[in-house]
Amino acid sequence: MKAAYQRQEHTGSYYAATVNEQTDYPRLEGTVSADICVVGAGFTGTATALTLAERGYSVALVEANRVGWGASGRNGGQLINGISGLSKVQKKYGDGIADMLWDLRWRGNDIIHERVEKYGIDCDLKNGFVEVAIKARHVRDLEEYAEELERHRHPWPWELWDRDATRKNLGTDAYIYGLVSYRDGHLHPLNLCIGEARAAAGLGVQIFEQSPVTGIEHGPRPAVVTEQGRVDADTVVLAGNAYHRLEPRYLSNLTFPAGSYIIGTEPLPEERVAEINPLDVAVCDVNEIVDYYRLSADKRMLYGGRCNYSGREPASIKQSILPRMLKTYPQLKDIRIDFEWGGMIGIVPNRIPAMGRIEGNVYYCQGYSGHGVNVTHIMGEVVADAIGGTMEKFDLFANMKHFRIPGSQWMGNQIIALGMLYYRLKDLL
Repeated sequence: MKAAYQRQEHTGSYYAATVNEQTDYPRLEGTVSADICVVGAGFTGTATALTLAERGYSVALVEANRVGWGASGRNGGQLINGISGLSKVQKKYGDGIADMLWDLRWRGNDIIHERVEKYGIDCDLKNGFVEVAIKARHVRDLEEYAEELERHRHPWPWELWDRDATRKNLGTDAYIYGLVSYRDGHLHPLNLCIGEARAAAGLGVQIFEQSPVTGIEHGPRPAVVTEQGRVDADTVVLAGNAYHRLEPRYLSNLTFPAGSYIIGTEPLPEERVAEINPLDVAVCDVNEIVDYYRLSADKRMLYGGRCNYSGREPASIKQSILPRMLKTYPQLKDIRIDFEWGGMIGIVPNRIPAMGRIEGNVYYCQGYSGHGVNVTHIMGEVVADAIGGTMEKFDLFANMKHFRIPGSQWMGNQIIALGMLYYRLKDLL
């Protein structure tokens, strides 16, 4: 992919090809005033802008390309719980803080379900997500997770699948165990992001596309500056995740981009759908370097994974992902591949989302490590709470210690890639 902030239209994904509406918000020209300016119109930015607008703030939302252009419009579409790094939090901060974060894990799911209903967003939202085990140690991991669900009295339906149930429900011999959650699920992420932007605009949010931000002018009333305009605001929220390069003095080497890639098949015959995914659930294995997949609304297999931490894109996405899919589902060998695409997700070394503020009135939130559909919406609510003066959850994240890898971002990516080699080898054992 091209460098960040080079104006671009959507990548050739299945989502871009099936979007409900094309956005065409104006470029930022001249000076605009708002209570809050949000930079980046992916999930973090649209969720934050919509939350703030619902609370009565005037908001400007500035995007370098199109709404949902980055990871928010390209991801696997899996709506799964998750603030990563809970075990690390528990060891360092104790059970009380870990329990607070546990209670937040599904909050993003709740927000999305509420907004889909409230604003009539058509994004193919469906319940059902399965984590699957390939090896015996994965079974232990899932059983421990089930114990956590029991301990926390998880209110939503879930169940464990043995080998036979897993084979029956997923039509493959690749897995030996599974845990299915019926509060988690899957959706069309680009349609969700665009739908939330439309809802925000309906509440008065000024949205600007094709307006790369060139800098932030700090002060009591900071300004977001673009090539042809500026937004003067009381507060700024940076929501660019893996794609932004703003404020390097404060944010460099905090979040690293990692490539994730997906292929999409032609629509599958009904009998094939009934064989491989009759419950229409999203699936993800519990390897360190995961594969994930689901069916689209028109019954295509969308299969992705094999996250690339080096910064180098594969020569062919199809050739990289297709063997993985056929290993799981050899019965799809005669199925045509219609789409292949990729994008960058934001990785934080400790897997805990990075949130904080700069000089008091510039907030940032980023680094969701593959759980962004849910967590972005949580972060949007947390940062909106903080702007309104309720700091408890914001301070919890802001006080988390993050390891910064020294040197250039390229060097940081190579160090992370070297570290992930250990996990790739672990997956083979």
